[in-house]
Amino acid sequence: MLSAFRTLKLDSGVRLQDVVEGEGPEAREGDIVEINYVCRRSNGYFVHSTVDQFSGESAPVILPLDDKQIIEGLKEVLIGMKPGGKRRALIPPSVGYISENLKPVPEEFGPRRSLMSHMKEPLIFEVQLLKVLS
Repeated sequence: MLSAFRTLKLDSGVRLQDVVEGEGPEAREGDIVEINYVCRRSNGYFVHSTVDQFSGESAPVILPLDDKQIIEGLKEVLIGMKPGGKRRALIPPSVGYISENLKPVPEEFGPRRSLMSHMKEPLIFEVQLLKVLS
């Protein structure tokens, strides 16, 4: 039996689906969170991930849920999530990488260049909230 995901459209244009409901305290604006993510173009083309698709090893990123350092659309996706939760979201460019200084950005040159070359288009993020750190 297939389970249907309910898609929620936010005022900003972000569309999100809860894939897995987490447990514990919800992430709130101003919190610092630890996440894994996969970023793809809207056509499904892979851009970057914190999880190695072959080994399964991950290099989670720590992000503050504020307006200065994280892309706005991803902040909206993470707020309200609980640890262990997974969400899939389509983030329009208007609340995406409007500046190259916004996170998350891969450290390696190749993935960063790939991401920056697609920053003006909608991106799909699959995020897993690992921990709320504060």
